[in-house]
Amino acid sequence: MIDLRAVVFDTDGVLLATADRHAAAWKETFDGCLPEWQPPHAGARPRPFDAVREYRDLVDGRSRLDGVRAFLTARHVDLPPGTPEDPPGCATVHAVAARKEEVFSAMVRTEGVRTFDDVRPALRALREKTIRCAAVSASRHARSLLESVGLIGYFDALVDGQDAAALALPGKPDPALFLEAAGRLDVTPAHTAVVEDALAGVDAGRRGRFGLVVGLDREGDLRTRDALRTYGARLVLPDLGGLPAALEGGRRP
Repeated sequence: MIDLRAVVFDTDGVLLATADRHAAAWKETFDGCLPEWQPPHAGARPRPFDAVREYRDLVDGRSRLDGVRAFLTARHVDLPPGTPEDPPGCATVHAVAARKEEVFSAMVRTEGVRTFDDVRPALRALREKTIRCAAVSASRHARSLLESVGLIGYFDALVDGQDAAALALPGKPDPALFLEAAGRLDVTPAHTAVVEDALAGVDAGRRGRFGLVVGLDREGDLRTRDALRTYGARLVLPDLGGLPAALEGGRRP
């Protein structure tokens, strides 16, 4: 038995249906840069970014800079770090991160965002059970996006990319973002559940020794479910509908 008093939710892919936009923005960013990174006379065209597997394994849940670094390492590309003032481009790590930010921001302005149908009922049920809730995101857009869909009022705390930068918090899979959220809720990690759809986020929950790490597999993909469990999810759900019942009584599955 574990007395779970709080839940920390990842934002993209858990609360907001933005994961596909992030994947598309990463793909546009990397595919546009790959030809520039290919050595002269390399011959075949570089392999495009895989918006499913590489997105899940390398960039999902990470900060933009960490996502760029992970992809470059996986593709054996060496770029100078650059500076935060670098304009969007392909020549430095910061420039690539700025390019992704530019592409994603344009998508959001054009298409807007939506939340999943199961989110509000789950948050209302948790509020009725007096379970405190926080939202966490590596993105600097999290607060404005949650406000735009009317979800911000459901949360007692929010830790986003702006907080991470201001507090110099390392990104996932380091648990710092989740630990900061639990601290703002005034609840220990042992009494807090983490809900994540990203492997890096699930790993962060495990590393932070949270009382329960819940993996969310909205696509119903067997490989994803297995990967979430491998990285540390003690429970895998297809949506948030079953979360309040899973937390009832603080039982570990």
